Amino acid sequence: MKICRYDDDRVGLVRDGRVFDATAALGGLEPQGWPQPPGDQFIANLDRLKSRLEEEAGRSAPKPLAEVHLRSPVANPNKVIGAPVNYRAHHEESLDDTEISFGREIKTIDEYGLFLKANSALAGPDDGVALRFVDRRNDHEVELAMVIGKTCEDVDEAGALDHVAGYAIGLDMTVRGTEDRSLRKSVDSYAVLGPWLVTPDDISDPDKLDFEITVNGEVRQKSNTDKLIFSCRKLIAYATRFFTLHPGDVIMTGTPEGVGPVEPGDTMVAAVDEVGRMIVKVRAY
Repeated sequence: MKICRYDDDRVGLVRDGRVFDATAALGGLEPQGWPQPPGDQFIANLDRLKSRLEEEAGRSAPKPLAEVHLRSPVANPNKVIGAPVNYRAHHEESLDDTEISFGREIKTIDEYGLFLKANSALAGPDDGVALRFVDRRNDHEVELAMVIGKTCEDVDEAGALDHVAGYAIGLDMTVRGTEDRSLRKSVDSYAVLGPWLVTPDDISDPDKLDFEITVNGEVRQKSNTDKLIFSCRKLIAYATRFFTLHPGDVIMTGTPEGVGPVEPGDTMVAAVDEVGRMIVKVRAY
């Protein structure tokens, strides 16, 4: 199942290049008081709502994907989590490129652990990326993203994927500089998620997926998740040693070699096998 959020916060199922409106299924969500529990209410109830989503989609007249505005499939994550230097080849290019390292010693995820991006950085593919600090280098970093579906802590690797609601494409955009990684990656629109959420039953193995990104038609990054240092399973287990994961939490799994700068006016096309393809425009803030 491919689930998208589009236009004015409508929910749809994506099939054969068309969107079937299933927003009425949200009527099955109970009203929440204050304070709201952590996490995304829709993602937390997704398993229960799947059959109703199918029913509502079956009643709707579809729209072509080109006629809707695709937003982030997750509206209210508690956390957006990044996995720094989680591919060996990206580690090597970071050591060689001073515009990435800024003279710092570059290590891998084994030593860095994880980092957090501000929730306000989250954007959908049709929202695009609004570059700040255009006098500095702003890089694309394409990766597989996992969306957590159940509250969990102290998870073991063997059962880690049981806690995933779905998968999406992630763009972990970053402005290069000497500031802390979490700050430079938390600019508004620097966490692009989309084009939709693909439920686990449609993904054969998240640790064996080809993916790539092109900029203005030029292939910049192309790899497979089988080259991850910390696998998808290990990332979830590792994260839950430090904090509780809640429904809607996004884990961006890391980016391979080939990161590079983008400028206002560029068009990025990111694709992940079995997930989909999204077009993201770049503009100045």
